[in-house]
Amino acid sequence: MSSQLESLKKFTTVVADTGDIDAIAKHRPQDATTNPSLLLKAAQLPQYRALVEEAAKYAESKTSERAAQTALFMDRLSVNFGTEILKFIPGRVSTEVDASYSFDTQGTIEKARSLIELYKSVGVERERILIKIGSTWEGIRAAEQLEREGIHCNLTLLFSFAQAVACAEAKVTLISPFVGRIYDWYKKAKGAEIPTDDDPGVSSVQRIYTYYKKYDYKTQVMGASFRRVEQIIGLAGCDLLTISPDLLSKLGAEGEVARVLSPEAAKAADVPRVTLDEKSYRFQHNQDAMAVEKLSDGIRVFYDDARKLERWAETAIAKGKAA
Repeated sequence: MSSQLESLKKFTTVVADTGDIDAIAKHRPQDATTNPSLLLKAAQLPQYRALVEEAAKYAESKTSERAAQTALFMDRLSVNFGTEILKFIPGRVSTEVDASYSFDTQGTIEKARSLIELYKSVGVERERILIKIGSTWEGIRAAEQLEREGIHCNLTLLFSFAQAVACAEAKVTLISPFVGRIYDWYKKAKGAEIPTDDDPGVSSVQRIYTYYKKYDYKTQVMGASFRRVEQIIGLAGCDLLTISPDLLSKLGAEGEVARVLSPEAAKAADVPRVTLDEKSYRFQHNQDAMAVEKLSDGIRVFYDDARKLERWAETAIAKGKAA
C-alpha cells in the first residue's frame, strides 16, 4: 500500500514549507516556499555556510554602506537559498517581499523586480519564481501589476473571503490561505479544541476553492499553515498544499487519502458571484474580526522575523562569517 503522501500527490501538488534543503531533497515536493524565519534557521546550519558567505561577499562588493549591505545580503541570501532549493524540485520556489512593504504598492513592485533580476543574474528565469506578497489591498494591487509584467505572485497572509476574491480578480497566480492560523483564532475564542469536521480553517479554503472553480478563475489555491494531518486530508484535491517537514513525515504512514475537493463538485455548487472595489473590499474584510486580527498580527510577525534575520545578517557581515 502506498503512503498517504503518495496518495495525496495524485490530485494535489505538494509544496514543502521550509528553507531546509535537506528536508526538501528527502520529501521531493513539486514546489517549495520560504520566509525570513525559515531562512534564519537554515542559514545558521553549517551545511549552508557557503550560501551565507557568498551573500556576504556579494553585498560587500556592491557597497560599503552598512545598511545597504544588510539589505543586499538579505535579498541575495533569499535568492541563494531559492536557487539551491530549485536544484531539488521540478517546480517553483516562493521568495518573500519584506513585510515592511505591506502597505506600499510601488515599493513592493520595485522589490519584486529586483528579486527577479537577482535570480536572473544567477541563471534562474522568472517562470520558476513566485514572489510572495501579503494580501493587503496595496499588496494585491502590486501583484496585479507584476502579473501583467510576467512576474508571478503568491499572495500570503490570506484569511478572509474578501481577500480571496480581490486576489482572483487581480489575476494573481497563487494564494496561500492560512488554515492553521484561522483554526488557532477560533480555538482560542472557543476555549477548546474544534472537531476536524468543523475546522474553520479547512472550511475557509474549501469555500475559496469552490468559488474559484465555479467561476473559472485561474488563480490557484494553496492551503498553508497546517497544525495537524487531518486538516491536510480535509483539503485533499486542493490545487496545492504547502506542508512542513514534520507533517510530511507523518503523511509517510501507509494509507489512502480520499479526494475531498474537485472542479466538478465546485461547478455544481450554488454560490453567488461577488465583485469588489476598494471600498467594498475594505468593508467586507473589516466585517471578519478573525481576518482583521490575523492579517495585522501576521504582518507584525513577518516583519519581526525579517528584522531578526536582518540583525543576524549585520553580525554575519561584520564578522565576515555566519554568527
